[in-house]
Amino acid sequence: MSKENKTKAEAQKEKLFAENKNAYEVCNDAEIKKAYKYCESYKKFMNEAKTERESVDKAVEMLKKAGFTPFEYGKKYSTGDKVYLNNRGKALYITVFGKKNLEEGLNIAAAHNDSPRIDLKQCPLYEDGGMALFKTHYYGGIKKYQWVTVPLALHGVIVKENGEVINVCIGEDENDPVFYITDLLPHLGKDQEAKTLGKAFTGEQLNVLVGSKPYGDEKISEKIKLNVLALLNEKYGTTEADLVSSELCLVPAAKARDIGFDRSIIGAYGHDDRVCAYPIVTAAIEVAKTVPEYTCVTILADKEEIGSEGNTGMQSFAFENMLVEMAENAKVNPRKMFENSKCLSADVNSCYDPTYPEVYEARNSAFLNKGVAVTKFTGARGKSSTNDAHAEYVGLVRKIFNENKVLWQACELGKVDIGGGGTVAMYLAKLNIDVIDVGVPVLSMHAPYEAVSKTDVYMTYKAFCAFFERK
Repeated sequence: MSKENKTKAEAQKEKLFAENKNAYEVCNDAEIKKAYKYCESYKKFMNEAKTERESVDKAVEMLKKAGFTPFEYGKKYSTGDKVYLNNRGKALYITVFGKKNLEEGLNIAAAHNDSPRIDLKQCPLYEDGGMALFKTHYYGGIKKYQWVTVPLALHGVIVKENGEVINVCIGEDENDPVFYITDLLPHLGKDQEAKTLGKAFTGEQLNVLVGSKPYGDEKISEKIKLNVLALLNEKYGTTEADLVSSELCLVPAAKARDIGFDRSIIGAYGHDDRVCAYPIVTAAIEVAKTVPEYTCVTILADKEEIGSEGNTGMQSFAFENMLVEMAENAKVNPRKMFENSKCLSADVNSCYDPTYPEVYEARNSAFLNKGVAVTKFTGARGKSSTNDAHAEYVGLVRKIFNENKVLWQACELGKVDIGGGGTVAMYLAKLNIDVIDVGVPVLSMHAPYEAVSKTDVYMTYKAFCAFFERK
């Protein structure tokens, strides 16, 4: 309808109503094509980076290719310099130095690169019932029943007593074996089915099947366990004692794939939160091609799924130490630098699922293909354990996104007394930095296979590019 033919009420409604439009309604074919192309590289990243160690390795590989160099303590950096600090191979801090004095603040984007999974215990291998199995301890918030009868791959490192580090990845190549957590058959599962989902499967029952073939010598006990150890020794030169100093985990062996007849959705393990980690790394590489106004800092943090603890988590002083070092070397007040800094906490939100509408408040939910999700607060119930962004900062983020034609939507995580969750935002807010959560809506979050929209992934990348380039 032309402007001339609109009634006064129609014109007023168009002017005054807030409307979240679908990307396919507002983006031209060229931009949709860009989004799909961008997501092809994202899928490749997801297939190669299923753990925090692997995602840091891939990000460093990308940064080196783009001319970034390792951060050096004690060195004074200049406008245009681009560096990264690799924290123990599990967290990563990337900096592109801008034109403005550091005291005027930083543009910070912070994602986490760990995802829910099944970790091996330190003494995992045992034999029982004619099988060799691994004992496990799940990592992060999972629904245990989702992880049984799923093909799993073994990822991680084994560190020998002499310090040698052995990288392990079994189950990703199509010629590799996979691993498996068993379940009861329906014929014998009557008592199991009578239990609630939370009690039908316990953590101690998540035992992983790793073999059944006995070692040749019939005169010894635990021949199946011995055969597994012999195979590991042949491949890696390890013994059972070496497993004590290992970090090994089971993740889904499935690859990132397009979902749907129209290929508009991506299914993969670990969208939470590598679907935000990849866009902020690629945005950092993009902004480094020119010199930004503000110094831009990108964070890939570890251990968010278990409370951001440890010296690679967001509660560690490692990131703060690096920023203070930068400020002191530039002879500026780090407190003023923090106070003037702005941050986008790059984390996912739940996508509205019409199959389960009872847990969502539709007016304040994120929807597929409606752009990057902007979440003013997370937490639980009465906004406990959260950062709650100030209105002034929300207004600034709106302005940046709208001026750069970034499709976005405001949302929260489920109904008030049902939903709840946390991000790294509150730990950055403790440094007196303005923070808000911005990320991709995800279907089936924390499941072994999650789903996201290609246009939402691209809009998230576009959002961080716009944020890094703010004047």
